[in-house]
Amino acid sequence: MTDPPFRSLFLINMGITPGETILLFTDTIRPDETVSLSDRDRRERLAAMAWEAAEFARREFGACGFVSFPATAASGAEPPEELWRAALGDDTVTQLQAGGLLERLLTKSATPDDVAAAREMVISSTRAAQVIVALANNSTSHTRFRSLMNAAGCRYASLPHFDPEMLFSSMQVEWQALATRTRRLAELVTRAVRVTLTTPDGTDLVMGVAGRTAKSDDGLLTSPGSFGNLPAGEAFLAPVEGTTEGVLAITFAPTRKLSSPLYLTIREGNVVQIQGDDPYGERLAEKFRESALNRNIAELGIGTNEKATRPDNVLEAEKILGTVHIALGDNAGFGGRVSTPFHEDYVLYRPTLVAQMPDGSEVVVLDDGTLLDV
Repeated sequence: MTDPPFRSLFLINMGITPGETILLFTDTIRPDETVSLSDRDRRERLAAMAWEAAEFARREFGACGFVSFPATAASGAEPPEELWRAALGDDTVTQLQAGGLLERLLTKSATPDDVAAAREMVISSTRAAQVIVALANNSTSHTRFRSLMNAAGCRYASLPHFDPEMLFSSMQVEWQALATRTRRLAELVTRAVRVTLTTPDGTDLVMGVAGRTAKSDDGLLTSPGSFGNLPAGEAFLAPVEGTTEGVLAITFAPTRKLSSPLYLTIREGNVVQIQGDDPYGERLAEKFRESALNRNIAELGIGTNEKATRPDNVLEAEKILGTVHIALGDNAGFGGRVSTPFHEDYVLYRPTLVAQMPDGSEVVVLDDGTLLDV
């Protein structure tokens, strides 16, 4: 891996200055995982890239922590205690362990009072990392670990399912232009009370968004407490729980195209039926059996990155300009009310998205995959 992409990542996206406390982490394939040869290759290259990035940071900025651990059970699951210690220091983690607080955080059974208490401990930590780059395959975006690190002022970049090749494609976008486009889109969706979403594949959804604030993921993570995916490029929010109705047609799983579409029937904000023959449907059914919360319609996102092109990798696919993605499961970290160790995104192509405003007027945001001038 050459230095310039790493330099851009650390200096432009993260805004690192010498002397800051930096932590990188990655995950490895567990022995019990079933992984295709191509995905195994990508994940091994990702782990190697994470080590190279940490070495680059040590050379350029003087210090960089590095942690590698076996992959969690799913995206959205909390990372292991080892990472909490590296990010916060032993003293803070020992405090969190008192009375079982850390255990409840790790199992996502923490109450609001627990989270508030943890927040106070984390904020008072004198050893909290100032910058975290998460080069793990499984996403930590929707975890208490991430949100608590942000509360401590940490700048946090999450790169789940990352392929090192993206350093030379979707990471080469003009970041300031992307930020302007994404911010305007987030502001528009925030003003809406309801959206309708259709695709040629059979998606036909309506969802309530009144009172929910859309966030702008623009890749410029230079302010204390900032968070986003890299590659970046989406405006996203948590639809109001219990309001989504209709059918969601899935043609891509996170890392492959399905052999045939799956059709998810949604009532009162939850998936109630899966139809279709692709084996991925059984994986979803298994997740639904694990917890009814995993049926929740968690996220509506709109892609804004014109350099993103890959449909077979959800991290980049959900950033493709003119796409929409819908997520299931956890949304507690970005304005929702559902906390569960599962969050998975499904990208929809050629979407038509219409926002209904408080005065009853309608704004066409996307027309058959074309982002209109909003």
